[in-house]
Amino acid sequence: MMQASAYALHLLSGCALLAAFFAVYTKVTPFQEVALIRQGNAAAALSLSGAGVGFCLTVASSILHNDTFWTFFMWSLAAMLVQTAVYAALTRMVPNMNEAIENNNVAMGGLMGALSLMVGMINAACLS
Repeated sequence: MMQASAYALHLLSGCALLAAFFAVYTKVTPFQEVALIRQGNAAAALSLSGAGVGFCLTVASSILHNDTFWTFFMWSLAAMLVQTAVYAALTRMVPNMNEAIENNNVAMGGLMGALSLMVGMINAACLS
């Protein structure tokens, strides 16, 4: 029974953390990803999806490699900061990244998503 409750706790917490990440990340970016995605903007979808998957990789690695719930939780919060920092760094290093995503430049959205995913993979591996 204890394993089932630990499973439920981590699953529900992971989903809640994903929702929190989504809320924070979409507030940090200057454009409305959800509205753009609803309009068919693939660049926004690639960018947001890459950041989300990058975040989830670290959350999953944290569940696998940490003995306590609070350690998992703290590493998940750190993953939010890392993904937000990736966004901030890329928008400063790549001129007009935000405008390109808003204008549905799929290559730029793919670049943002892929780099977010790559950093998420590195971040996740650091926990193992």
